[in-house]
Amino acid sequence: MVTKLEQLLELVKTKGKKRLAVAYANDSHTIGAVSAAIDRGIVEATLVGDIETIKKVCAEEGIDPNKFELIQEANDNKAGAVAVKLINDGKADFLMKGLLSTDKYMRAILNKECGLMPGKKNDMLTHMAVMEVPAYHKLLICSDMAIIPAPDFKQKTAIMNFEISVAKSLENPKPKVAVIAATEQVSVGMQACAEAAWLGMQSQRGQIPGAIVDGPLSLDCAVDKESAMTKKLTSEVAGDADCLLFPNIEAGNVFYKACTKFAHAELACMVMGARVPCVLTSRGDSMNTKLYSIALAALQCK
Repeated sequence: MVTKLEQLLELVKTKGKKRLAVAYANDSHTIGAVSAAIDRGIVEATLVGDIETIKKVCAEEGIDPNKFELIQEANDNKAGAVAVKLINDGKADFLMKGLLSTDKYMRAILNKECGLMPGKKNDMLTHMAVMEVPAYHKLLICSDMAIIPAPDFKQKTAIMNFEISVAKSLENPKPKVAVIAATEQVSVGMQACAEAAWLGMQSQRGQIPGAIVDGPLSLDCAVDKESAMTKKLTSEVAGDADCLLFPNIEAGNVFYKACTKFAHAELACMVMGARVPCVLTSRGDSMNTKLYSIALAALQCK
């Protein structure tokens, strides 16, 4: 089982190179991360953006621009559309955001005529992160932190299944999913608690194969065995969660940012639910985060 993000880079190399299309790849962190992914034998890459700017960045960073295929498009919106078209034309296996804003990137993915959605009635996207938190004994898979404000029960079920899929790709045969709420007590007055209890009951009855799901669990009980023992909580998941399913975007986003800013967590991020994995990191994220995110998304490619 993969327990460190560096191990992810070695695992994905065993799956064969994937083809990456990068939308508006005009910044040094993106170009540097894609270059590192090429050097690691993970991907072949097409950079869509302003070629003059890309070559200037490459010269400043000591990167050979000839390792990339370059496509000229100086407009960020159009660059997103061109990168998506590469996917639709079978010329790339997955997508990555460069210097364009998240809303423009998402619009390119969601475009009804030429985007990347499967075209089914209940299509949805979710933001997935695999986090390496120094204080925790293994990787944590978390969702949703950035896309769905208040997931309903069906959306939570879909998000949970995406988490389980990612965990299994990291060679975890039976991941443990903690459905997070403000308390581990089942309170019918709190929707997050009630829905978490339903998911836990489904797991107990074998309706969620290949995973162990428990909820509601407060965050301390999900990741700290001592807290669970103090509260006399009996659970296979408590203190040893692989996946955290958050009740809403506020809970997920605050956890995500607290881990990165206060606990110096390293992470890999992507969007799931489109026809291909889509790397989604902040424009200010480190080159390492972008490299790990490329590797994570490449691992999810069919």
